[in-house]
Amino acid sequence: MNPIIRPAVAADDDAIWAILEPTFRAGETYPVPRDIHRADALAYWRTPDHAVFVAEADGLIVGTYYLRANQRGGGAHVANCGYVVAPKATGRGIARAMCEHSLAKARARGFVAMQFNFVVSTNARAVRLWQDNGFTVVGRLPNAFRHPGLGLVDAFVMTRVL
Repeated sequence: MNPIIRPAVAADDDAIWAILEPTFRAGETYPVPRDIHRADALAYWRTPDHAVFVAEADGLIVGTYYLRANQRGGGAHVANCGYVVAPKATGRGIARAMCEHSLAKARARGFVAMQFNFVVSTNARAVRLWQDNGFTVVGRLPNAFRHPGLGLVDAFVMTRVL
């Protein structure tokens, strides 16, 4: 599937929340409170320094990601992203398309690398996808994430040069 990926607009907030909510509520991949409220989730996703995008397929928004500088000042040349795909759209290449789009956008914005600060180690599909897209695990944070079903699990720091 080749989704159309475009910058998000305010009118997309209901669709973005519909994608974020089940992922955040599951508590298996993002270090945000499982009971986060809509307004707080959207404020987190749409932080002013985030460029937010949505992926559309068959007329529906099926994924979203943000792109930002990983750090300020001396670290501002390294990009960071967060991605979420609608549960009904998983396995259709949406995350892969968003990753490829984000890499191109990051290059176009002058970033020289991309870093994922906190990839939950049990999120095997994401780890494999990021590795398929050239990312390497450069650090392991032991017991950094409290998984609702597995208890304490590691998180990875992953990076790649653009």
